[in-house]
Amino acid sequence: MARYRNNLPQRSSNLFLTDGGLETTLIFLEGLDLPEFAAFDLLKHDAGYRSLQKYFRTYASIAKENQVGFILESATWRANPDWATKLGYSSTALAEMNRKAIALLHDIRQEYETERSPMPISGCIGPRGDGYIPANAMTVDEAAAYHRPQIEVFRDADADLVTAITMNYVEEAIGITLAAQAVGMPVVISFTVETDGKLPTGQSLQEAIDRVDAVTNNAPVYYGINCAHPNHFAGVLKAGEPWLERIRAIRANASTKSHAELNESETLDDGNPAELGSQYRQLRDKFPQFNILGGCCGTDDRHVAAICKACLPVLWTYLSSPLPF
Repeated sequence: MARYRNNLPQRSSNLFLTDGGLETTLIFLEGLDLPEFAAFDLLKHDAGYRSLQKYFRTYASIAKENQVGFILESATWRANPDWATKLGYSSTALAEMNRKAIALLHDIRQEYETERSPMPISGCIGPRGDGYIPANAMTVDEAAAYHRPQIEVFRDADADLVTAITMNYVEEAIGITLAAQAVGMPVVISFTVETDGKLPTGQSLQEAIDRVDAVTNNAPVYYGINCAHPNHFAGVLKAGEPWLERIRAIRANASTKSHAELNESETLDDGNPAELGSQYRQLRDKFPQFNILGGCCGTDDRHVAAICKACLPVLWTYLSSPLPF
């Protein structure tokens, strides 16, 4: 049975962490081969499964030690039919990989969750195409039909919610939202933006969120921003604007490079973890509803630990510190 599906704890004002850049960590720091950038492919063998266990345990430990919540996000960003076909997976085998990804997170939650560190499980949905380029865009109905089978697997595997990450055009986001609604799953939509703070289509973040809400009757539980550096989007976030209340999750890149520059880079730009933590703190000071914080490309446990340290409530930081005597 899904533990939090009907009462997601991250909807409170409490601080929640996510993991960092899963794929970039596994490729550049762990030296693993991820064909098509597909982390779910590791689930097909024991060594890969253990690598993912190690990865998620690292972040769950940070949350547990700091007594904050943690969103367990499945390693399924590429686990949809188009990418799976390139890797030789049948539809049956793909469904099994999605189930296995959620089962792994159930085990992690069993091992690390505490009363102060609730850990909802999210089934991660990635874009059908490239995460940076909205080519071969689908209609809303096409997107709903395309993504629904993966969402159904997550529902049946007892995930608490689904999160669509790196959405780069609004029709796919709406389709995913409607598909999740149809099968009774809470859904989160996270958009990516370019260096100008706009979606790759040129649409503003506000317009995209307003459009999804208008078509779906405010169905997403909340929204997020991911795969962009704070320097890219902070300027379009104006305090006091009502649409910003819909955003809760920030998963920024470590690098200030554009998507095009990152695509061409053969080395990892891991930025400055302490500086990134400070930028998150500045965002949270202006927008306290931003309570779900983690990383995307180039970030690892150092960045998430720095973000946590910077954004922990001052009073709790004091109370949890060793006594000076």
